[in-house]
Formats: sequence, C-alpha cells, structure tokens
Amino acid sequence: MTDRNRDGAGHSTRRRGQGELEAQVLAAVLQSERPVTAGWVQERLGGDLAYTTVITILTRLHAKGAVSRERAGRSFEWTAVADEAGLAALRMRRVLDGESDREAVLASFVTTLSSADEQLLRDLLAQSEGEGEG
Repeated sequence: MTDRNRDGAGHSTRRRGQGELEAQVLAAVLQSERPVTAGWVQERLGGDLAYTTVITILTRLHAKGAVSRERAGRSFEWTAVADEAGLAALRMRRVLDGESDREAVLASFVTTLSSADEQLLRDLLAQSEGEGEG
C-alpha cells in the first residue's frame, strides 16, 4: 500500500498517518480561546479536508473526551478539553481498560521503557503520591 493518493484533479497527495489528522484537528481547536465551529477548523487546516471529514474527526475526539461540544443553532461549537499529550494519555488508558490482565500489560509496558523514561515515570509517580498526602 502506498502513502499517496490522487485528489479529484489527479494530483498526488500524501496520506496522513493514523492519528495525525486527529492531532491536526485538535491542534486547530487548541489555537482558539473560544469555542469553534467545524468550518473554522476546516479553514485553519487549509480547506483541503471535506467538511464532513472535519465533523467526523471532531466527533471522534468528543467520544475520546478530548473536546467538548455545545449546540449552536443546528450545529455545534467545539472546545478542547485535552491537549495532544492528554489525547495520547486517553488512548493509552483506553487500551489498558480494554485488557483483562492490567498487571501484565503494565508490567510489559514498563519493561519496554528506556532507563530515562523509567526514571521519569518513577519521578512522576513519586510526585503524584506526594501530592496525595498533602
């Protein structure tokens, strides 16, 4: 399979990687301090995406808890709830929640970490425990 498609005019276009489009849409929503419409997001992304594609991605982000939405007439206005790191954390949590042996999954994950990432995780856990005591 190739990473190129043809657009309606026969031009070659690069396919986005899995999650890349969600990250781009989320980044666009994060640019605004106010709720935004799907049309606003589409404009920020250069308009090469169909409006329905933007709506689909926003709906997926809503299902993942990364954005919230409020009715605005017949449409919605969208607000970011999580940044890209938060979205990645939500994906990790969803994977973990889908497994029956959480301990095995976490143990396997920890053994694949670099020593620097393992130390960072230890520091974050210690910091989290310290905040819980106060």
